[in-house]
This record gives sequence, C-alpha cells and structure tokens, in this order.
Amino acid sequence: MTQKLALITGASRGLGAAMAEQLAYRGWHVVAVARTVGGLEELDDRVKAAKLPGAGALTLAPMDVTNEDAMRHLCRNIHDRWGGLRFWAHTAVHATALGPAPSIDMKDLDKSIAANLRAAAFLITMVAPLLQAAKGTAMFFDDPLAGQKFGAAYGATKAGQIALARAWASETARIGPRVLIETPRPMPTAVRARFYPGEDRSPLAAPRDEAARLLDLI
Repeated sequence: MTQKLALITGASRGLGAAMAEQLAYRGWHVVAVARTVGGLEELDDRVKAAKLPGAGALTLAPMDVTNEDAMRHLCRNIHDRWGGLRFWAHTAVHATALGPAPSIDMKDLDKSIAANLRAAAFLITMVAPLLQAAKGTAMFFDDPLAGQKFGAAYGATKAGQIALARAWASETARIGPRVLIETPRPMPTAVRARFYPGEDRSPLAAPRDEAARLLDLI
C-alpha cells in the first residue's frame, strides 16, 4: 500500500474535523466518518475551497459509529479498495447532560456506553487488521474533563475507552500497529462547553492548531 489513507471517526466538528482537514492539506486521502451530514459537507467544502497544491481528498461516510453493521461494511470496503490503513484517529464521543452521579439517567448511560466504550471496542477489532496491513498508527484522546463533577456517565465511559486503548498499546508495542494516547490542549469544543458553560474561550487552543501538533507525532 503506497497511498496515505486515514480514517477519522467523529470528523464533522471539533478536533476530528480539524484533523481530517489538516491531513487532506498534507496530501492524505481521508475517510471522514460522522453522523452529521452537514458538518461533513462543510469539511469537504473547506478542503476543496483551499485549492492547495498536492492536497489529498475526502471520502465522506455519514454513519453512526455505534452502528456495527455500518462500521463492518465500511472497514470491509477500505480493505477491498485500498488494502490497509495508515492512520486512524478516534475522536467520536457522546457527552450527556450534566448531573450528579446519584441522578444518572440509565438511558443516557446506555448511550454513553454504546458511543464511548462499545463503539471503540468494536472499531478496534475492525480497524486493527487494516492498520497491521499498512504498519499504521491509531490515536486515541484522553480527556481530563472525564473526571469532572456532574459528568459521571461521560467520565466512566471515556475512562473505559482509554483503558481499552492502553491495553491495546501494550499488546502491540513490539508487533504493531502503533497505538498512541494523547491529551489535547483545552479547545473550544462542544464537549468542553457542557462542562464550562459561559467560559471565556479566547485563551483556548484552536482545534486546527492542536490537530497540526498532534499529527506531527505520526
């Protein structure tokens, strides 16, 4: 496999959109996955409007990462078309409404488990062979907000996701694929806005700057 192919799950906004955009500018072909069709289309418009020499392209995949049949089909198509995957960044998360731990809504908890924990576990099983074939890299994102008060459902499931990633990183340290777990600087994302409503966002890092910094690691 010679083409630089990346998969970004959660690519319609925030860090995921910024990473997909930066990768395209660097000549990668990016498979951008998200539920929000409008966000993916805006991402595609930005990349096309930039008209940078040597830029790559996007394949938009408007689908839900919790839909295992859809994710299985997508990964199979990546295998059949390209043979492997150089990079996977998993930025998709579900942040529930804030509330004290004794008041967790079980439906919200189930959604958090499905999006933040089960989807990550399932995607690892699907993406690992693609990365192995291309000697690629996976990247997960730890979140200090996961331990904040009134965010127990998000925090517990996000911590579980990172535990999965750490286990996978340890298991593949010698044989690959490479698994990185990074902690982005605070950014003005929708998830952060839930934890800090009304916060002055001017000191926060721009997602495009964080994306560029994190991509330099690969």
